[in-house]
Amino acid sequence: MAEAKILIKGYAKKENDAEFASSTTTLIREGELNIIVDPGMDRKQLLEALKSENLPLKDINYVILTHYHLDHTLLAGIFENAKVLDNSGIYSWNGKIGEHDGKVPGTNIEIIKTPGHDMFHCSILVKTKEYGCIAIVGDVFWWRDNQDQITDKENLIKHEDPYVKNREDLMNSRKEILEVADYIIPGHGKMFKVEK
Repeated sequence: MAEAKILIKGYAKKENDAEFASSTTTLIREGELNIIVDPGMDRKQLLEALKSENLPLKDINYVILTHYHLDHTLLAGIFENAKVLDNSGIYSWNGKIGEHDGKVPGTNIEIIKTPGHDMFHCSILVKTKEYGCIAIVGDVFWWRDNQDQITDKENLIKHEDPYVKNREDLMNSRKEILEVADYIIPGHGKMFKVEK
């Protein structure tokens, strides 16, 4: 079974008329593989978090991007040995582009399409011993730092997303995630348990 750990809790806030944002960054370990989901754009915080895990950049095997917004993706290039995965492809630093079959190669970690916030959005399903199925959902669910994180199903389905590309797709993606997940790691905010 895999293990998932939040390295950085994502944030989205305003300070002194400037906006600051970086996504939640999650480390998944399965077997000998080290996988980063959404490296974000706060380089200092990411490097400190990896150092605290005694994990050099070269030891990351895969980086998964839930979608292409820069607050989730900017630091993907610092992992020189990693292949980068998105909702359908596997990208290598030599220019090679391949496809995956909905799983991280060599694992049981699923990558499912969850459009709405972005048309190419995906979420990652990780089966763990401690938490059951953890869904790492990027911005299917996210909160600004000054918002209350209300996580009952009704509020989760209707939670406002000012950057939504397709509201109907987002609602469907949210419903799908709430059906399969025991816990959810949002793009910005705290991990939470799904009401069953």
